[in-house]
Amino acid sequence: MDDTINTLRWLPEQGAPQQLFLLFHGVGANAADLAPLAEQLHQAFPQSAVLAFDGFEPFDGIPGGGAGRQWFSILGANDGNRAQRVAAVIPALSDLVRAAQQATGVDPQATALVGFSQGAICALELAQAHDGLVGRVLAFAGRYATLPTLAPRMTTLHFFHGADDAVIPVQHARQAIERLAAIGGDATIDIASGIGHEIDTHLLRSALLRLSRHIPARTWAQAMGAAPGQGGADDDERED
Repeated sequence: MDDTINTLRWLPEQGAPQQLFLLFHGVGANAADLAPLAEQLHQAFPQSAVLAFDGFEPFDGIPGGGAGRQWFSILGANDGNRAQRVAAVIPALSDLVRAAQQATGVDPQATALVGFSQGAICALELAQAHDGLVGRVLAFAGRYATLPTLAPRMTTLHFFHGADDAVIPVQHARQAIERLAAIGGDATIDIASGIGHEIDTHLLRSALLRLSRHIPARTWAQAMGAAPGQGGADDDERED
Protein backbone atom coordinates (compact mmCIF):
# COMPACT_ATOMS: atom_id res chain seq x y z
CA MET A 1 0.00 0.00 0.00
CA ASP A 2 0.99 3.64 -0.50
CA ASP A 3 2.73 4.63 2.74
CA THR A 4 2.31 8.31 1.89
CA ILE A 5 -1.45 8.09 2.51
CA ASN A 6 -2.37 8.34 6.17
CA THR A 7 -4.35 5.20 7.02
CA LEU A 8 -6.05 4.15 10.24
CA ARG A 9 -6.40 0.40 10.74
CA TRP A 10 -8.58 -1.94 12.80
CA LEU A 11 -7.47 -5.56 12.43
CA PRO A 12 -8.59 -8.93 13.87
CA GLU A 13 -7.05 -9.87 17.20
CA GLN A 14 -6.24 -13.31 15.82
CA GLY A 15 -6.15 -14.87 12.40
CA ALA A 16 -6.35 -13.45 8.92
CA PRO A 17 -9.08 -10.96 7.97
CA GLN A 18 -12.17 -12.49 6.39
CA GLN A 19 -13.71 -9.19 5.29
CA LEU A 20 -12.35 -5.81 4.29
CA PHE A 21 -14.01 -2.43 4.81
CA LEU A 22 -12.40 0.59 3.15
CA LEU A 23 -13.63 3.96 4.42
CA PHE A 24 -13.64 7.20 2.40
CA HIS A 25 -14.44 10.40 4.31
CA GLY A 26 -16.26 13.54 3.18
CA VAL A 27 -14.72 16.73 1.86
CA GLY A 28 -12.84 18.78 4.45
CA ALA A 29 -12.62 15.85 6.88
CA ASN A 30 -10.01 13.14 7.37
CA ALA A 31 -9.70 9.47 8.25
CA ALA A 32 -10.02 10.12 11.98
CA ASP A 33 -13.52 11.52 11.48
CA LEU A 34 -14.67 8.05 10.45
CA ALA A 35 -13.12 6.32 13.48
CA PRO A 36 -16.49 5.90 15.28
CA LEU A 37 -17.96 4.25 12.18
CA ALA A 38 -14.88 2.07 11.77
CA GLU A 39 -15.07 0.93 15.38
CA GLN A 40 -18.74 -0.02 15.00
CA LEU A 41 -18.01 -2.02 11.86
CA HIS A 42 -15.10 -3.82 13.48
CA GLN A 43 -17.13 -4.58 16.59
CA ALA A 44 -19.92 -6.07 14.47
CA PHE A 45 -17.46 -7.98 12.25
CA PRO A 46 -14.44 -8.75 14.46
CA GLN A 47 -12.69 -10.83 11.78
CA SER A 48 -12.72 -7.90 9.41
CA ALA A 49 -9.98 -5.46 8.54
CA VAL A 50 -11.23 -1.87 8.56
CA LEU A 51 -9.08 0.78 6.90
CA ALA A 52 -9.88 4.49 6.88
CA PHE A 53 -7.90 6.65 4.46
CA ASP A 54 -7.10 10.33 4.26
CA GLY A 55 -8.15 11.94 1.00
CA PHE A 56 -5.53 12.43 -1.68
CA GLU A 57 -5.40 16.24 -1.46
CA PRO A 58 -5.39 18.93 1.24
CA PHE A 59 -8.79 20.60 1.55
CA ASP A 60 -8.81 23.76 -0.56
CA GLY A 61 -12.24 25.03 0.44
CA ILE A 62 -10.86 27.43 3.05
CA PRO A 63 -7.55 29.32 3.24
CA GLY A 64 -4.93 27.01 4.70
CA GLY A 65 -7.25 24.01 4.63
CA GLY A 66 -6.50 23.04 8.22
CA ALA A 67 -6.25 19.29 8.82
CA GLY A 68 -8.99 18.56 6.32
CA ARG A 69 -8.52 16.50 3.18
CA GLN A 70 -10.45 15.93 -0.02
CA TRP A 71 -10.58 13.36 -2.80
CA PHE A 72 -11.13 16.06 -5.40
CA SER A 73 -11.63 19.82 -5.31
CA ILE A 74 -15.12 21.22 -4.95
CA LEU A 75 -14.08 24.76 -5.88
CA GLY A 76 -16.31 25.65 -8.79
CA ALA A 77 -17.76 22.14 -8.88
CA ASN A 78 -21.09 21.74 -10.65
CA ASP A 79 -23.09 19.13 -12.54
CA GLY A 80 -21.13 19.97 -15.66
CA ASN A 81 -17.66 19.18 -14.31
CA ARG A 82 -18.20 16.92 -11.28
CA ALA A 83 -18.03 13.69 -13.28
CA GLN A 84 -14.74 14.72 -14.87
CA ARG A 85 -13.21 15.50 -11.48
CA VAL A 86 -14.28 12.16 -10.04
CA ALA A 87 -13.05 10.29 -13.11
CA ALA A 88 -9.61 11.82 -12.63
CA VAL A 89 -9.15 10.13 -9.23
CA ILE A 90 -10.63 6.73 -10.16
CA PRO A 91 -7.27 5.20 -11.21
CA ALA A 92 -5.64 6.13 -7.90
CA LEU A 93 -8.66 4.89 -5.94
CA SER A 94 -8.59 1.61 -7.83
CA ASP A 95 -4.90 1.18 -7.04
CA LEU A 96 -5.58 1.95 -3.38
CA VAL A 97 -8.32 -0.69 -3.16
CA ARG A 98 -6.27 -3.36 -4.91
CA ALA A 99 -3.27 -2.65 -2.68
CA ALA A 100 -5.44 -3.01 0.43
CA GLN A 101 -6.85 -6.30 -0.84
CA GLN A 102 -3.36 -7.61 -1.53
CA ALA A 103 -2.05 -6.47 1.86
CA THR A 104 -4.90 -8.11 3.79
CA GLY A 105 -5.43 -11.16 1.58
CA VAL A 106 -9.15 -10.39 1.22
CA ASP A 107 -10.75 -11.00 -2.16
CA PRO A 108 -12.97 -8.49 -4.00
CA GLN A 109 -16.31 -10.08 -3.13
CA ALA A 110 -15.49 -9.82 0.59
CA THR A 111 -14.51 -6.16 0.21
CA ALA A 112 -16.87 -3.26 0.90
CA LEU A 113 -16.37 0.43 0.21
CA VAL A 114 -17.92 2.69 2.83
CA GLY A 115 -18.15 6.34 1.87
CA PHE A 116 -19.66 9.48 3.32
CA SER A 117 -20.63 12.46 1.14
CA GLN A 118 -17.72 13.05 -1.28
CA GLY A 119 -16.32 9.69 -0.22
CA ALA A 120 -19.63 8.06 -1.16
CA ILE A 121 -19.54 9.72 -4.58
CA CYS A 122 -16.08 8.28 -5.13
CA ALA A 123 -17.12 4.82 -3.93
CA LEU A 124 -20.16 4.70 -6.21
CA GLU A 125 -18.26 5.89 -9.26
CA LEU A 126 -15.36 3.51 -8.55
CA ALA A 127 -17.75 0.55 -8.40
CA GLN A 128 -19.33 1.77 -11.62
CA ALA A 129 -15.98 2.03 -13.39
CA HIS A 130 -14.66 -1.30 -12.09
CA ASP A 131 -17.52 -3.76 -11.65
CA GLY A 132 -16.49 -6.56 -9.31
CA LEU A 133 -13.57 -4.68 -7.76
CA VAL A 134 -15.60 -4.83 -4.54
CA GLY A 135 -18.63 -6.81 -3.44
CA ARG A 136 -20.55 -3.96 -1.82
CA VAL A 137 -20.73 -0.20 -1.54
CA LEU A 138 -22.26 1.54 1.46
CA ALA A 139 -23.01 5.11 0.38
CA PHE A 140 -23.91 7.45 3.23
CA ALA A 141 -25.31 10.84 2.14
CA GLY A 142 -23.90 10.33 -1.33
CA ARG A 143 -24.87 10.48 -4.97
CA TYR A 144 -23.62 9.57 -8.43
CA ALA A 145 -21.67 12.18 -10.32
CA THR A 146 -23.61 10.88 -13.33
CA LEU A 147 -26.50 8.43 -13.13
CA PRO A 148 -25.42 5.08 -14.61
CA THR A 149 -26.69 3.66 -17.87
CA LEU A 150 -25.41 0.15 -17.06
CA ALA A 151 -25.66 -1.42 -13.61
CA PRO A 152 -22.75 -3.22 -11.97
CA ARG A 153 -23.43 -6.97 -11.96
CA MET A 154 -20.95 -8.01 -9.29
CA THR A 155 -21.44 -5.23 -6.76
CA THR A 156 -24.35 -4.58 -4.41
CA LEU A 157 -25.10 -0.94 -3.64
CA HIS A 158 -26.59 0.25 -0.35
CA PHE A 159 -27.74 3.87 0.01
CA PHE A 160 -28.25 5.49 3.43
CA HIS A 161 -29.57 9.03 3.56
CA GLY A 162 -31.08 11.58 5.90
CA ALA A 163 -34.47 12.83 4.73
CA ASP A 164 -33.51 16.40 5.69
CA ASP A 165 -30.06 16.42 4.07
CA ALA A 166 -29.52 19.95 2.74
CA VAL A 167 -26.02 19.30 1.34
CA ILE A 168 -26.80 16.33 -0.91
CA PRO A 169 -30.61 16.13 -0.94
CA VAL A 170 -32.17 12.69 -0.54
CA GLN A 171 -33.69 13.02 -4.01
CA HIS A 172 -30.28 12.13 -5.45
CA ALA A 173 -30.38 8.77 -3.66
CA ARG A 174 -33.97 8.17 -4.75
CA GLN A 175 -33.06 8.94 -8.36
CA ALA A 176 -30.14 6.52 -8.15
CA ILE A 177 -32.37 3.74 -6.82
CA GLU A 178 -34.97 4.38 -9.53
CA ARG A 179 -32.31 4.26 -12.25
CA LEU A 180 -30.69 1.12 -10.84
CA ALA A 181 -34.07 -0.60 -10.64
CA ALA A 182 -34.71 0.28 -14.28
CA ILE A 183 -31.39 -1.15 -15.48
CA GLY A 184 -31.31 -4.27 -13.32
CA GLY A 185 -28.99 -3.20 -10.52
CA ASP A 186 -28.80 -4.73 -7.05
CA ALA A 187 -29.46 -1.85 -4.67
CA THR A 188 -31.20 -0.91 -1.44
CA ILE A 189 -32.05 2.38 0.23
CA ASP A 190 -32.64 3.38 3.84
CA ILE A 191 -33.86 6.88 4.68
CA ALA A 192 -33.88 8.35 8.19
CA SER A 193 -36.52 11.00 8.87
CA GLY A 194 -35.43 14.15 10.66
CA ILE A 195 -31.77 13.52 9.82
CA GLY A 196 -29.53 15.83 7.82
CA HIS A 197 -26.08 15.39 6.29
CA GLU A 198 -24.66 12.90 8.76
CA ILE A 199 -24.32 9.26 9.75
CA ASP A 200 -26.72 8.89 12.65
CA THR A 201 -27.43 5.84 14.80
CA HIS A 202 -30.49 4.86 12.73
CA LEU A 203 -28.53 4.80 9.48
CA LEU A 204 -25.62 2.98 11.09
CA ARG A 205 -27.99 0.34 12.45
CA SER A 206 -29.54 -0.01 9.00
CA ALA A 207 -26.10 -0.48 7.47
CA LEU A 208 -25.18 -3.24 9.90
CA LEU A 209 -28.48 -4.98 9.17
CA ARG A 210 -27.94 -4.75 5.42
CA LEU A 211 -24.47 -6.22 5.77
CA SER A 212 -25.75 -9.06 7.93
CA ARG A 213 -29.02 -9.91 6.20
CA HIS A 214 -29.04 -8.76 2.59
CA ILE A 215 -28.17 -11.58 0.22
CA PRO A 216 -26.73 -10.14 -2.99
CA ALA A 217 -28.84 -10.68 -6.10
CA ARG A 218 -25.86 -12.31 -7.84
CA THR A 219 -25.79 -14.97 -5.11
CA TRP A 220 -29.45 -15.78 -5.73
CA ALA A 221 -28.86 -15.78 -9.49
CA GLN A 222 -25.95 -18.19 -9.20
CA ALA A 223 -28.00 -20.48 -6.96
CA MET A 224 -30.76 -20.49 -9.58
CA GLY A 225 -28.33 -21.07 -12.42
CA ALA A 226 -28.75 -17.60 -13.96
CA ALA A 227 -26.09 -15.06 -14.84
CA PRO A 228 -25.63 -12.22 -12.33
CA GLY A 229 -28.03 -9.38 -13.02
CA GLN A 230 -30.73 -11.44 -14.70
CA GLY A 231 -32.98 -11.39 -11.67
CA GLY A 232 -33.61 -7.65 -11.73
CA ALA A 233 -32.90 -5.02 -9.11
CA ASP A 234 -33.56 -5.17 -5.43
CA ASP A 235 -34.87 -1.65 -4.99
CA ASP A 236 -35.92 -2.38 -1.41
CA GLU A 237 -36.66 0.85 0.43
CA ARG A 238 -37.05 1.38 4.13
CA GLU A 239 -37.61 4.54 6.11
CA ASP A 240 -37.11 5.19 9.81
